[in-house]
Amino acid sequence: MRGWWREIAGLVLPVACGGCGRPRTVLCPDCAAALTGAGPCRVRPTPEPAGLPVVHAVAPYADSVRELVLAHKERGALALAGPLGGALADAVTAAAGPATGPGSPPLLLVPVPSSRSSVRARGHDPTRRIALAAAARLRRGGRAARVVPVLRQRRYVADQAGLGARGRLANLSGALEVVPGGARLLEAGRVVLVDDLMTTGASLAEAARALGGVHVPFIPGLPRGMAERSPERSPSGHGFEQQRAAVIASSPASFEINRNSSGTWIVAGGER
Repeated sequence: MRGWWREIAGLVLPVACGGCGRPRTVLCPDCAAALTGAGPCRVRPTPEPAGLPVVHAVAPYADSVRELVLAHKERGALALAGPLGGALADAVTAAAGPATGPGSPPLLLVPVPSSRSSVRARGHDPTRRIALAAAARLRRGGRAARVVPVLRQRRYVADQAGLGARGRLANLSGALEVVPGGARLLEAGRVVLVDDLMTTGASLAEAARALGGVHVPFIPGLPRGMAERSPERSPSGHGFEQQRAAVIASSPASFEINRNSSGTWIVAGGER
């Protein structure tokens, strides 16, 4: 019910840019440009948690981009789902690599799940909403894509706010699982874990661990920089894809040089 009221309020109440507060626009040109950033690139937190997949983001989680993500997630600015989903679609494309032809397998976007209590408190599931918008943007661009929400929380998880890297890893360790029948849904596509942002990488590392038992057939043609580790091998000798993930934003410190990728840019100390 709360989500419906937010939808209606967005139609009748005055709007302001979620990034800077400029009136009479949901997203001003300046904040839209900040959200787009310099294009998607690989990001790595420090320290990098074990099992973290290859992650791509489009912008540092700071200033107007931070405000846009929080406005959608915490303040119910649901109209921002479209622009945020477009940014996520760019990161997904960078993570997954180019399509290999007309018969390319679809992109399967697997959202990192929110707790039920968070969804109730917010009145919506922000990550899933943005993932749906990203999949729609990818389809409009000619890329088959759909959201496959196969992850769920198997136990209570405390609020991550205020926890450091070690605390977040401990809080999330073993917290996620694949829903019954979920593995079968991932067999016919290229899987990309998605979230709105990455801070320490603990959530994505746990999501990757939960998907670790799902064998996705290896699809050749990964972009340069995606094959840093050899794909895992099944007992039959067939390869499996290295896990990858995409987020809209990541902490400024996580943007660093990836010498195997020509699409990398640098943010050091908040500068770029």
